[in-house]
Order: sequence, then C-alpha cells, then structure tokens
Amino acid sequence: MAYNSANIEEFHDIWVFCEQRDGKLQNTDFELISEARKLADQRGSKLVGVLLGDHVEGIAKELGGYGADKVIVCDDPSLKVYTTDAYAKVLCDVVMDKKPEVLLIGATTIGRDLGPRCAGRLHTGLTADCTHLDIDMNTYVQFLRDASTIDVDSQNFDMADTNLKMTRPAFGGHLMATIICPRFRPCMSTVRPGVMKKAEFDQAKADACEVEMYPVHISADDLKTKVLEVVKSTKKTVDLVGADIIVAVGMGISKDVEKGKKLAEELAEALGGGVVAGSRPTIENGWLTEDRQVGQTGKTVHPKIYVALGISGAIQHKAGMQDSDLIIAVNSNSAAPIFEVADYGIVGDLFDVVPKMISAINEAKTAE
Repeated sequence: MAYNSANIEEFHDIWVFCEQRDGKLQNTDFELISEARKLADQRGSKLVGVLLGDHVEGIAKELGGYGADKVIVCDDPSLKVYTTDAYAKVLCDVVMDKKPEVLLIGATTIGRDLGPRCAGRLHTGLTADCTHLDIDMNTYVQFLRDASTIDVDSQNFDMADTNLKMTRPAFGGHLMATIICPRFRPCMSTVRPGVMKKAEFDQAKADACEVEMYPVHISADDLKTKVLEVVKSTKKTVDLVGADIIVAVGMGISKDVEKGKKLAEELAEALGGGVVAGSRPTIENGWLTEDRQVGQTGKTVHPKIYVALGISGAIQHKAGMQDSDLIIAVNSNSAAPIFEVADYGIVGDLFDVVPKMISAINEAKTAE
C-alpha cells in the first residue's frame, strides 16, 4: 500500500527512535520508552523501539526492560556512525513501510538533526523540544490544571480528541504551547532529555521483548557524506540531570553575586558534593554558564535534594525542578511562588540564612 501521510487511519502504534553511540544505548532512550509506555497504554497500542546501528542486535532487548513490546533493528555497516543521509533514509523507509501513529525522538544533537529531516520526507509535522506529552484528554486536562494558570473549568475541550498533545516552551520560555498534528501521521516530536522519568528496569519484560531484524536498503547514491574520522573533544560541563544534590541561585544573590555563588558552593559541598545551578536570569546576566540553567529553557532535574536560594519560583523554573525528592527554599519574600512546591521553606535573607545552614550541617556531621 502506497505511503500517504494524510491517510491517518492506516497508522498505528507508538514508536521511539532509540539512539545508540558506540554500541551503547543512551539514557534518553530509556526515558522516552518509559514515557511512551504510558502513551501506548492510553491509546491501547503497541510500543515499538527503532534501533539503527552496526552489530547492535544484542542491545535491543534492554529496551524491553523499560516498556517496549518490540524493537525493530536496522543493522548495517553504513549505520555504525551517525550521518544524516544514512539514518534519515533508513528510518523513513521503515516508517513508510510500517506506518506508526507516533514517532518520538530525543532532542539530542543527533535527534535535533534527524527529526526535521525525517518530518520533511514523511510529509508530516514536528514539534521540537517537548517537555510534556499526552494522548488521553482527561490526563491532559489534569496536566493543565496542575501546571498552568488556565481556568480549566471554563474551557470547552473535545474530550474525544486522541491526537498526541505535544507541549513545549514558547516565546523564550515565557509561555507553554500545546501543539497537535490532526491531519497527518506520524505525529512527530523531539523530547528534551531529562524531562521524562525513567521507569525501573524489568528483566522479565526485557526477556519477553520481540526483536525484528529489518532489511536495510542503502546505496552509495543515498549517501552524500562520508565519515573519514571521528575526533572526540572534551568540554567540562556540569551534569545537572544526573546530580543527586543541587543548590540553585536566583536574583536574590544580585547584591553580592560572587559571595552568593560562593555560599551556594559551600552549601552544596556541605550537603555532600552537590552542584550549583541557577535560574534563567542568573544565566542571562552572565553569573553562571548555560549548562547550569534549570527550568523550561534549561535542564529539567530530579535530584534527591534541591535547594533554591533567592529564587522567586516563576512557573518556568518550577517546571524544571518541582519533581525533586526534597525541595528547600530560602527567600526573603514570604509570598514567593517557590514556597508552593517547597517541602521546607525559610523566609529570610540568603546571605544570613545560608551560613547558618552550613554551620548546622557541619555540626551535625561532627556529632555523628
């Protein structure tokens, strides 16, 4: 049957493009599979991972441990190292043949390159850098109730809508936009790494996962580029997504930026080797580097402890840290929105409060 992206009734199942590098699956794959499992359950459809590479069949079943019912493996020497030409050709071939209803791709450097190219070839839409996904309308409405300022009860929603609802930051993170693709399939989205929670690995599900080897048809004419050498460079960045303890600073440090950052570093160290992060204004003012930003336009984090120092707690920032296990907020404004999500709140000047926190922590350690 010929491929026509407008014949939406021909498209079924939820797919996730699973990225591997040097034969190793990426953490983003597990996050996406875990989230897509929920979407597949809402839709009553299968969850399928798509894995491209060279000699990667052996790692496919691991995706089943996070929720995939099936993994389609495209294995070929031309896919050993990522190139736009090869990966776009093969992925589009599989999509045109199998016709998935939804295709999710991690918003990594590879995903940001691959997604738009495939969407153009598949004649469908792509929502980039999503931070939330829903299919079921009841779940979506509850999301709006919890995470937005919309008067949900006054809205007239089409509760029968089964389109993928793709939510992403818009206008520099000042608004959130939900986008649907009602006339074409697959519904495509790139999803920000670190946003979705990874499920617990289940070995029984991994063992039960079906693996299908899909024939790769790619010729020299399909490849416009050739990788001659891969040179890896290292850049020292902060791993906020994987951090267990984060101490974040906001505009509250403005009266003495250097001292504020130093106090945050000392507190992070006292808590057990944590890392320092910041809200968007601290990055825009050049006080911290971009890799330290938490929020809708930065990183979404889930640490065991999140300390917010002098952060008011705008909705854009809360969206990036509100799922932390324990949130401690210090702010001189008792009405600051950050206290709405904090487990413990301290009203006071951070320059007075933080030294006392550090002292108390060190005393407790000494007493152990």
